[in-house]
Amino acid sequence: MSTIKVEPELRDRINAEAASLGTTAGGLVQQLVDAYQRHQRMVAFGRAFKTADQSYWNELALWDAAISDGLDDA
Repeated sequence: MSTIKVEPELRDRINAEAASLGTTAGGLVQQLVDAYQRHQRMVAFGRAFKTADQSYWNELALWDAAISDGLDDA
């Protein structure tokens, strides 16, 4: 365990929100950091997707064809 320093008003807001969700302050902070990191990954994916070159789209088309070939995965 560690302690982080926040203003008392923020601490109270965190504790109130955590209590309303049935979790601890640490649990709420963990959820918020997880959500932030997930969001950052999605932003990075969006940037990569927007800048994908033609070779990416060609490979994607090949995978789409392979997936929809009707053959059983087993």
